[in-house]
Amino acid sequence: MDTSQVLFFIIQLLVAIGIFSALVFVGRYVINYIKTNPAFKDSKFLNPLEYFPQEKLAYLKQVFYLIMMIIFLIIDLYLVFKWNDSSIYIFVIDIIVSIYLALTLTKKSSKYYIILLLLIPFGSLFKLTFGDNLLIWYDIFHIIGYVYFMMIYYRKFVQYTENNELGITIILLFTIILVSFLFTMIVEDVSPLDSIVMVTNAFTSNSFDAAGNSIVGKLDSMILAWGGFILSGVGTATLSASIIQRYVDRDFDNLEKLIKDKKKEK
Repeated sequence: MDTSQVLFFIIQLLVAIGIFSALVFVGRYVINYIKTNPAFKDSKFLNPLEYFPQEKLAYLKQVFYLIMMIIFLIIDLYLVFKWNDSSIYIFVIDIIVSIYLALTLTKKSSKYYIILLLLIPFGSLFKLTFGDNLLIWYDIFHIIGYVYFMMIYYRKFVQYTENNELGITIILLFTIILVSFLFTMIVEDVSPLDSIVMVTNAFTSNSFDAAGNSIVGKLDSMILAWGGFILSGVGTATLSASIIQRYVDRDFDNLEKLIKDKKKEK
């Protein structure tokens, strides 16, 4: 490696670190602004309780941890096997997810700077900014970073489930989806994105089909499919709870009336 290559390598490294640091700074600023601005803080539109019952929110948080683990796995698979069907979008998703994870880190941790270094998506940033990647080997460390967060999010899932006394049936669902995803990818010889789309089609077969010719179309339809599937479950649960609550209230009113009548008779 001559002097010019070393210099270009250093420039790439500094540019990637600078871009990632700037994006994390902007992300932190936006989050702090939203948290401190009354217009956002007191907005009903941003209050999840306006859309979901409390019990369903607890379930959705369980789902969130598991979905993040699948996203980490998919990104790792793309980084390892270098599928070209949707690499540009995977690079963008990789950067966004890395920024999100960096924002969730606390500087109090002794491992903060090591983990932050593992989170910097050098490969994706190099590919988007320079069109090439001189640090292909660095993806190994980035992959390790995602594996680390898979373990972290699994621990969070277990801890959250135990603390809120929630059921673990969703683990069975997650296992079925994960095994189906990996199995489909192997036997059909397709990329992770195509595999998860096929699994989505099979799993949400109640008219919430994921389809599309372009990568963006596949991602969009897949989000709509799972979103519709989850919302249908929320709607059913909310309706059931409302019906039960109505009957309970009616029985309680009848019981209260009966007690009052008995007192009058005495």
